[in-house]
Amino acid sequence: MDDRLVIVVGYDGIELIDLACVTSGFEHANRQGARPPYRVVFTTPAGRPVRSDTGLEVRGQTGLDRVDGRVDTLVVSGGLGHEAASRDPRLVGQVRRVAAVSRRVASVCTGATVLAAAGLLDGRRATTHWHYADALADRFPRVHVDPAPVYVRDGVVSTSGGVTAALDLTLAFVEEDHGAETARRVAMGMVTYLHRPGDQAQVSQFTGVPRPEQLLLRRVVDHVVGHLGDDLGAARLAALVDVSERHLSRLFARHVGRSPARYVRDARLEAASRMLVATSEPLTAVARRCGFASAESLRQAFVARFGLTPSRFRAEHTPRRAAGR
Repeated sequence: MDDRLVIVVGYDGIELIDLACVTSGFEHANRQGARPPYRVVFTTPAGRPVRSDTGLEVRGQTGLDRVDGRVDTLVVSGGLGHEAASRDPRLVGQVRRVAAVSRRVASVCTGATVLAAAGLLDGRRATTHWHYADALADRFPRVHVDPAPVYVRDGVVSTSGGVTAALDLTLAFVEEDHGAETARRVAMGMVTYLHRPGDQAQVSQFTGVPRPEQLLLRRVVDHVVGHLGDDLGAARLAALVDVSERHLSRLFARHVGRSPARYVRDARLEAASRMLVATSEPLTAVARRCGFASAESLRQAFVARFGLTPSRFRAEHTPRRAAGR
């Protein structure tokens, strides 16, 4: 094989980050010596320029209808134009045709809508941007939509969550093709998180819960995030902002949707899950730094929340993190 042909599909209303994460990720792999290298071709309907959802225009290198012969990877971009694209029978038909000659097929974010329209997700588990997951499930009931993961791989078809999840999926492809060390160097070169596992939630604790507009709560939340190893009991947090525990609990329920104790526990679990994937710290150190009394208390909280032990979670992802070191 002289190269790995990657066909990226765009249309009016694509998201530029979706496009750039894929094309730049594969190009960075080439710079790291990937052999055979990737040859990325950006295609559009009839090869015409397309307008991104920010208004910038991007020129296609060729038309999707002109793609002929074997393809290594087909990737359909996402963007606000995904609904219109999925209702374009010519585009959908070409995606279906090229997918039939591709080693693997993928979508980024709302590009899953186009794959679903082509029948490529029928009977498969798939994800998309969490905001559009219900719409995808309603329109395509034969698709098993899971809005939580960063990406999902079901056989030869992969789908990724919102926007920058495209980079996580691209890194997974690079690792599959060229090994964990190459993927690690690509991640370092792009100054990104070292390959979030696909089953990690799209929306983390710190982005999934909006930073409260209420100024007093904002002080409390910022303190929690910055001091996970400290005493974060309700009494201590209430004293921090000079209110009663009862009043603080009412504020949390109204503005955050959970109790102070639940927020603290979730924040600590989120931080622990990140450390388990990104570091080789022993469990006792992870527990201590994230505010758990012991490795056993971390284990109990982890099992209750995620359904598996911290050790099991780390073991499943250790090869990705440690290979080649």
